[in-house]
Amino acid sequence: MAANKHAVAPMEVSVEAGNAGAAEWLDDDGRPRRTGTFWTASSHIITAVIGSGVLSLAWAIAQLGWVAGPAAMLLFAFVTYYTATLLADCYRTGDPETGKRNYTYMDAVRSNLGGAKVVFCGVIQYANLVGVAIGYTIASSISMKAIRRADCFHKNGHGDPCNSSSTPYMILFGVVQILFSQIPDFDQIWWLSIVAAVMSFTYSGIGLSLGIAQTISNGGFNGSLTGISIGVDVTATQKIWHSLQAFGDIAFAYSFSNILIEIQDTIKAPPPSESTVMQKATRLSVATTTIFYMLCGCMGYAAFGDNAPDNLLTGFGFYEPFWLLDVANVAIVVHLVGAYQVFCQPIFAFVERRAAAAWPDSAFISKELRVGPFALSLFRLTWRSAFVCVTTVVAMLLPFFGNVVGFLGAVSFWPLTVYFPVEMYIKQRRVPRGSTKWICLQMLSVGCLLVSIAAAVGSIANVIDALKVYRPFSG
Repeated sequence: MAANKHAVAPMEVSVEAGNAGAAEWLDDDGRPRRTGTFWTASSHIITAVIGSGVLSLAWAIAQLGWVAGPAAMLLFAFVTYYTATLLADCYRTGDPETGKRNYTYMDAVRSNLGGAKVVFCGVIQYANLVGVAIGYTIASSISMKAIRRADCFHKNGHGDPCNSSSTPYMILFGVVQILFSQIPDFDQIWWLSIVAAVMSFTYSGIGLSLGIAQTISNGGFNGSLTGISIGVDVTATQKIWHSLQAFGDIAFAYSFSNILIEIQDTIKAPPPSESTVMQKATRLSVATTTIFYMLCGCMGYAAFGDNAPDNLLTGFGFYEPFWLLDVANVAIVVHLVGAYQVFCQPIFAFVERRAAAAWPDSAFISKELRVGPFALSLFRLTWRSAFVCVTTVVAMLLPFFGNVVGFLGAVSFWPLTVYFPVEMYIKQRRVPRGSTKWICLQMLSVGCLLVSIAAAVGSIANVIDALKVYRPFSG
């Protein structure tokens, strides 16, 4: 989130025209001089990575056990780090210090690969953004529902089921998003990244703290080497599907490759080159995130064992202190309200650009009324409201947080984290086809493709299984 910023049109700088002084404040592409460093890039990555994905890690490790669970997290961390270093080399096309800059992930794909691969990348990116919007709607409603249930348990005791539907909370979340979607450039608000960082560390820290406290209260670690046991509650087939979905959950937690180029675009000009700084920042960020994720996932599993919920803060492994659970879930809601808009703004902008280009003289599209922070036009109001309504209805039909997170992680991991960085690096560095390095990179890509397919199949199978007992709009 911290990486997004206003696009400034390149400027022509002419010393003869008296702009020599201004040139000192501009980079080689005519944009205002970038001031980012190793530390700011590291903080941006950590802020972008740590989010709602951390809540499902305890469940993921519970499916895999004490051996395969942490090993899978380390493997995903290594792959994410390695492919991120490949992607960092693609920020500039050609020379790593003076080549043409690519401002976004899509720019890098277009510059290095072009053709049908640009279309494929666009489809995957926008589909992923729609999926994230649905997932955030589910996660927010579950947290709002959890606040009500936590207060109910505290008042009436743990024996009271305190049942309620998440549907009204999804509708409330949708109404708020319709309002916020009418604010132009909502994702560019300067304090939004600060709020997101504070909120994500708040609920992640609370989840970790409660996991540690519960483990101490238990007098030791729960769980087993092989994960959740096959028995009355879990069949052998379900164990397989759950284990595969766990890979998707872990992949979702590490998804940040699609904004890495934008973060790199904040780093000041060489020397050292932006790719060198970014690779060091990625190393620190992935290591820091992995330690934090390992603590959250492992302590959650240690606290609850086979009963680890798919959302650590809403599955009610914890009941007290109820007010701390409320604080954590409020932080989740506040974070996801803003995050929804940040992820949806590129979709809104894409459709609106296409509409403006197709019907430049249409008052329905171009006529705008400013009311306070809102910029209202009939087209924007209609299109953005319709989008929010569709994502809300889909969330109501499929309110399965863990399954949706696993599926999103699965379908975005291979193309965005592995395939495109590998292909762009091969093209950028002119790696000879058939060479040892080329073969190793292709083996990595194929291996990750198989993992993504398996994780997606597992998540879909779990959704189908859940739909057998779920009644739409009742959960």
